[in-house]
Amino acid sequence: MNEEGSDDRSGSGGWLEKIGRAFGSDPKSREDLIEVLGAAAEQGLIEADTLAMLKGALGVDELQVRDVMVPRSHMAVLAKSATLAEMLPQIIESGHSRFPVVGEDRDEVEGILLAKDLLHWVTSDEEPDLAQLLRPAVIIPESKRLNVLLREFRVSKNHMAIVVDEYGGVSGLITIEDVLEEIVGDIDDEHDVEAIEDVQKLDDGGFLIQALATIQDINEALETQFSDDDYDTIGGLVVAEFGRVPEVGEAIEIDGWSFTVKAADDRRLHAMEMRHIV
Repeated sequence: MNEEGSDDRSGSGGWLEKIGRAFGSDPKSREDLIEVLGAAAEQGLIEADTLAMLKGALGVDELQVRDVMVPRSHMAVLAKSATLAEMLPQIIESGHSRFPVVGEDRDEVEGILLAKDLLHWVTSDEEPDLAQLLRPAVIIPESKRLNVLLREFRVSKNHMAIVVDEYGGVSGLITIEDVLEEIVGDIDDEHDVEAIEDVQKLDDGGFLIQALATIQDINEALETQFSDDDYDTIGGLVVAEFGRVPEVGEAIEIDGWSFTVKAADDRRLHAMEMRHIV
């Protein structure tokens, strides 16, 4: 009860009922509610962006983690046995702030490493003790509903969870940003690039390759045999060969292929031109 002795329903759907009554009836189902919200937008009572977010919030109730997670093959992970020099190119190339740290394979998640926790060690002659830096990994099933996960993220203040299948194997990961994007749309940051095909054939026989393309996909598309034992993406492999983030125009040869940087910034490699060396 509020101070005037009546129910305060502003946070429990009362405003939706008021909109419904304004258009003749209270919504009886999700479909009715969406129609009422659409009518409200047409009348200028709510903005189009607000309508989209409300629809997104309603949709989250029906989605499960498996619907929006980052699949296992696209996870950017760090090896527990890696040295700082080996980890830095991967961290820089991916632009992420959190990384699952794995043992022998991706099913053996040791914990979550925050990139900022390595800053102290960048200027040190000593190797960081990853066991002391790792945060516990949150493990969730593919079937968990997004609205439940979002509530758990807010309460626990965790921003990432590892997703497992019914057999306990790692099937992907999900972040709080992934969930929020289902409500508000894509959240672009300085590390996001426009969605482009990973491999584009050029007229002169070369290929324009996106740095985030997985090595497995490159091998399948171009019949190459690059190893993905240490790096998941082709950009990670190239950055490791350079030993730093290369500048536009720089080139390097790897296993009979030349890679010329076509797009990069101070922190990340974005695209390369790839050619077979005859």
